[in-house]
Amino acid sequence: MQKNRSLVRLPMLLVVLLLTGALYGGLIRLGWDLPVIQTQLAGLHGVLMVAGVFGTVIAVERAVALRTNSRSHLAYGAFLPPLFSAIGAALLLFVETIDIGKMLLVLNGLGLVVVYAVVIHRQPTVFTVVMGAGGYMLLIGNALWATDRPVYSMVYWWMGFLILTIVGERLELARVMRPSRLRQPTFCIAVAAFVVGVAVTCAEVDIGARLVGIGELALAAWLLRYDIARFTIRQTGLPRFIAACLLTGYAWLGIGGLLSLKYGAVIGGFHYDAVLHAVLLGFVFSMIFGHAPIIIPAVLKLRVPFKNSFYLHFALMHGALALRVIGDLSGHMGARQWGGLLNVVAVVVFLLNTVGAVRNGSQPPHDRSQDKSRV
Repeated sequence: MQKNRSLVRLPMLLVVLLLTGALYGGLIRLGWDLPVIQTQLAGLHGVLMVAGVFGTVIAVERAVALRTNSRSHLAYGAFLPPLFSAIGAALLLFVETIDIGKMLLVLNGLGLVVVYAVVIHRQPTVFTVVMGAGGYMLLIGNALWATDRPVYSMVYWWMGFLILTIVGERLELARVMRPSRLRQPTFCIAVAAFVVGVAVTCAEVDIGARLVGIGELALAAWLLRYDIARFTIRQTGLPRFIAACLLTGYAWLGIGGLLSLKYGAVIGGFHYDAVLHAVLLGFVFSMIFGHAPIIIPAVLKLRVPFKNSFYLHFALMHGALALRVIGDLSGHMGARQWGGLLNVVAVVVFLLNTVGAVRNGSQPPHDRSQDKSRV
C-alpha cells in the first residue's frame, strides 16, 4: 500500500501544477488581462486540462485499481502512463520545443490502452470495453494533437475519452438496479452513435459534430433514465450530494448535445466555447465533484468526509456555467468572461473544500470522556 502511494504522489503533485496552468490559460483565452507567464499558455489550455490533468488522474485511478486486483509485479507498469502524461504536459509549460511533451502524451494514451486491454482480458464486459474505447480515443486525440491537427477538429476524441470513461463506469454501477431488457441494448446504441460521430469528424467535421451531438443526447437520456442517482437523490448526506452532481451533469451533457447538433463544426468563438464547456465543465466537472469523496480514499487512502459546504462549489460551478453559456449564445462578452472567471473560482473552492474535508478526516475522533473529566 505504501509503495502504491509513493507511485501516485509525483503525478498527482504535477496535476496541481497542470491544473493551475490550464485554469490560468483559460482565463487568458476568455480575454482577462493577466500577466503573460508563458506565451503559449492560452493555446495549451485544452491539452493541459484534458490530456494533462484528466489523462493523469484517470490513468492513476486505473493503475491503482489494477494493482489492487493483482499481486503481479507487472501491475506496477500501469503506473507509467500517468507519469508519462504528467511529465509530458508539465514539459509543455517550461520547454519551448514541445516535441518531447507530445511524445510522452502519446505514450500515455498508448499505455492506458494497454492497461485497459489487461482489464478487458480479465473482465470482458460491455462497461470495460466502453472504458477501453475511451482510452483508445485519448490515444488518437493525443496523436492528432501531436501532429498539429487543429484543436477544433480533433477535440471530439478528447471529449470521447472522458465521456466513454464516465458512462462506462456508470453502466457498471447500474447493474445493482432491477434488471431491464432495454438497459444494455439502448446503452450500446447510444455509445455507437457517439463513437461513429467522433470517427466521422476525421473526414467531415460538421457532419461528425452533429452525430456527436445525437450521441450525447442519447447518452444523457440513458443516464437520466437508468442511473441509480434517480433513487439516491432521495437519501441524505453524501449519497444525495453525489446524485445531485450526477443528475445535473447529465443535464449538461444533453445541453452540450443539443448545441453540437444545432451548430455543428465550430472553429472558435462564442458558440465553440458553449459547445465544449457545456460538456467539459457541466458534465465532466460534475462527475469530478460527485466522485471525489469516493475516488480520493480509493487512490490516495485519504478520508473525505462529506460536508454541506460541498454544495457551495457545486452551485457556484453550475450557476457560473449557466451565465457563461448564456453569454456565449447571446454574444454578451461580459457574461461570458465573468462566468468563466467564476468557473475557475468554483474549481478553487472545490479544492479548498476537499483539502479541508481531508484534514478533518485525518484527525482522530474526539474523545468525549476527556470533556467529562474536565467538568
